[in-house]
Amino acid sequence: MLPWLDTILQGVLLGGLYALYATGLSLIFGIMRLVNLAHGDLIVAATFLILALSAWLGIDTIAAFAIAVPAMFILGYALQVALLNRTLRGDLLAPLLVTFGLSIVVQNGLLEAFSADSRRLPLHGWEGTSIPLGGGLAVGIMPLASFLAAVAVILILHHVFYATRLGRAFRATADDAEVAQLVGIDNRRVYAVAMGLAMAVAAVAALFLGARAQFDPTIGPARLLYAFEAVIIGGLGSLWGTLAGGVVLGVAQTVGARLNPEWQILAGHVVFLAVLLMRPGGLFPKRGGQE
Repeated sequence: MLPWLDTILQGVLLGGLYALYATGLSLIFGIMRLVNLAHGDLIVAATFLILALSAWLGIDTIAAFAIAVPAMFILGYALQVALLNRTLRGDLLAPLLVTFGLSIVVQNGLLEAFSADSRRLPLHGWEGTSIPLGGGLAVGIMPLASFLAAVAVILILHHVFYATRLGRAFRATADDAEVAQLVGIDNRRVYAVAMGLAMAVAAVAALFLGARAQFDPTIGPARLLYAFEAVIIGGLGSLWGTLAGGVVLGVAQTVGARLNPEWQILAGHVVFLAVLLMRPGGLFPKRGGQE
């Protein structure tokens, strides 16, 4: 019984990391109905940015992360203004193709700049430290921190959405962009701020990606897949649903690995497919959204 309890606990904590991957994707889809196919590669780019800042400035990983978060916000804002806003004219194919092309550019740019070698972000040994819970159970510092970070990020975004003027603009634009524009909301600026927030969240995900496992420029598509599955399982456009979707995916993978190490990734995909077949809108679809 105890090994299974540990398996489920580790799956829940892994789900926090997947929720961090997925939150930015869910945010962008919920506001502008854009599926950003470059999202995984941009998370990896943020991880390399933290690594590069740490090396170039001679600072530790946490200090580099503090610089990377606003830098990624600015990058996301500029990316939306300069490129993605030009594609949002009602045709879903154009933004998909642009973000697909962006994914290829980012991935190959990282390969040129950093080579294909695997790296890891050092965090003063915390990445290998665990907290004993008694009875043979232990929780790793980094898995626990990534789960708590996911909850904190979603709480902050929830507050922004439902308790601020910016949040009202987000919701109005998501409900009906044309009507929002008629009442004086600048949709293009709203989209740019949303993309900036999504990229800031990507920087948070990047910190834990780099601290928990090795990374290289080619792993972006796999992060995108996990993010996409967490969003679909939880419900499109639902932030708390995204956290639930990440937890479901994480538990499915750890249970699959417990049964057979070769089943870890497959188990997550099977659960994703099952949810998609039984509840196409996800477990917790956003009210007023698509079912």
